[in-house]
Amino acid sequence: MKKIVCYGDSNTFGFNPEDGSRYDDNTRWTSVLQKELKAEYEVINEGMCDRTGFADNPNGFLFSGLQYFPHLIKESDDIDILILWIGTNDLMFQYNINFPEIEKGLKRIITSAQTNARQIIIIPPVILRESMLQGYFRCKFDETSIVKSKEVGKIYENIAKTYGCEFFDVNKFVNPSDFDGLHYDENSHKIIADKLVQLIQTISC
Repeated sequence: MKKIVCYGDSNTFGFNPEDGSRYDDNTRWTSVLQKELKAEYEVINEGMCDRTGFADNPNGFLFSGLQYFPHLIKESDDIDILILWIGTNDLMFQYNINFPEIEKGLKRIITSAQTNARQIIIIPPVILRESMLQGYFRCKFDETSIVKSKEVGKIYENIAKTYGCEFFDVNKFVNPSDFDGLHYDENSHKIIADKLVQLIQTISC
């Protein structure tokens, strides 16, 4: 059985923007991915709400993606595919992160990942919607966050090419829910899983 590890934040965890709950196993894109790939793969969800990719998170070690990842990858033997979807929370205004810091951090994670993962799929941060500014997360993201979210994908794409990773731009297929401008509805989770299945089947041939 091949192993897929999905490392990310709340959109990997399965955060429901309507009520703040966690989507069930019939809805989360990681779970749908498992069902569609069937017994050939084991899909492991390593998503965590509020996890940053590169900034030091005040909530600690498990929430700081750059710090926790080397420990995760060291303990995860024989990863056939790593799906890396991290960095959206770094766009919170409290971190004031710049693009060179994001680039440096992403390179460090990929370099660490390549020790144990045969293939890597990189997903760029969510392109935030203006509705966020009227929702619950307006206390964490601002207009600058939205602007950065529209530009940072280029960094991810260039790094994917440089390091021989697959680049999967989720923003081409789905948009965040109007409820909070950050997380995805049930239908979007299904689309994400379907598109990833197509990519995985292509790169696994």
